[in-house]
Amino acid sequence: MGSRQVSTSWQGKNVTVAGLGVSGIPAARVLAGLGARVTVVNDGDDERSRTQAAQLEAEGITVRLGDGATLPEGTELVVTTPGWQPDKPLFAAAAEAGVPVWGDVELAWRLRGPDAAPWLAVTGTNGKTTTVRMLAAILEAAGLKTAAVGNIGVSLLDAVLGEETYDVLAVELSSYQLHWAPSLRAHSAAVLNLAPDHLDWHGSMQAYAADKGRIYEGNQVACVYNVADKATEDLVREADVEEGCRAIGFTLGTPGPSQVGIVDDLLVDRAFVENRQKQAQELAEITDVNPPAPHNIANALAAAALARAFGVPATAVRDGLRAFRPDPHRIELVEEIQGVRWVDDSKATNTHAAEASLAAYEPIVWIAGGLAKGATFDELVATAAKRLRGVVLMGADRALIREALARHAPEVPVVDLDRTDTGAMPAAVREAERLAQPGDTVLLAPACASMDMFANYNKRGEAFADAVRALAAERA
Repeated sequence: MGSRQVSTSWQGKNVTVAGLGVSGIPAARVLAGLGARVTVVNDGDDERSRTQAAQLEAEGITVRLGDGATLPEGTELVVTTPGWQPDKPLFAAAAEAGVPVWGDVELAWRLRGPDAAPWLAVTGTNGKTTTVRMLAAILEAAGLKTAAVGNIGVSLLDAVLGEETYDVLAVELSSYQLHWAPSLRAHSAAVLNLAPDHLDWHGSMQAYAADKGRIYEGNQVACVYNVADKATEDLVREADVEEGCRAIGFTLGTPGPSQVGIVDDLLVDRAFVENRQKQAQELAEITDVNPPAPHNIANALAAAALARAFGVPATAVRDGLRAFRPDPHRIELVEEIQGVRWVDDSKATNTHAAEASLAAYEPIVWIAGGLAKGATFDELVATAAKRLRGVVLMGADRALIREALARHAPEVPVVDLDRTDTGAMPAAVREAERLAQPGDTVLLAPACASMDMFANYNKRGEAFADAVRALAAERA
């Protein structure tokens, strides 16, 4: 890779940062602080961009708004934000000029000090944030100084260059970030699952999977893969790792040698024990996982495998999982009303996440719909059909789900809410209550993005929780 040609001396180096925003602005400031001559280019030229530009220019950083396509003259390195697609003209110009392109993760990796904390890295289509936060909780329970960083909201640059010193970092990485991180070499890494997502950015499923697979390159101790998802194991086989690095599988079944999995109601380790042919180490009970839905147990096993690869004792796995509290809107029990559980999984913004959520409950009144982002719903509906008591649909692309239900679950009653106003969610909750019976779960797992009706999945989840709590107060 050409990126290795860039010298580590930043004084006077001409660096172009592609994009303002969450990672672009900190990258520009860090580079300027190291003595580089920084130019930020940005496609947009709106009021927010102009405000950000004025702040950076006051710090001696050049900003060029409304033209993100042209490579500034004399550029020796481009540092890009994750959102910029690889087919941008700026990157073609950089390639033609022989100028390397790094992402914010690559920059953070290059700027680590000689005694920097090793990285335990996690990627996958779904479950990344939960797994990384579980991993951090386990590492903390082992008495290690750690932080959950990366795509999770805490900047890797801040973690690497801040005054805090860490023993180890739990790092969430998106496929975007991995695409632009050619020299990243993790201590150990996991790919949790692979399902079609962000294909508009990557161009194909093959390219998307290849970028996810970069997380395994140069791993030192363990490449953790999902036994139930062969594509993740294939990525391990293709990776160029350090001598002695092992493939470690996680499974919801009984684990074989070099795997972690489930025996009776226990999470057990047959990977990091002395005699893995004959021995298994108990790590935790299923009830220690919060919530104990199947896909969340899989997340816990992946986190446990990474922690064990770092040498963490079994008791810390148990204590860390017990201490862990999931983020809001991830299979979160809101209320139980007259024998019906109301669960908020607004974070299930694609079919893969919704399928995992639907597999955790039975019978279900399912609230779904929103922006489909090109997804199809036949496989999801066919898999979940036998669990469904009823369905309430809302949002711009609800017809796609309704048509899949007509094909694969014609006997399931469906309420089609043709409204996108603020009263739509309370109406959906009322309809779900009408369909539900004691012992059922009403599950918000939209299988779609939220932006047709809500600012983000958090706002959608909050609207659901507010409507459920209002209903609970009425029925009390």
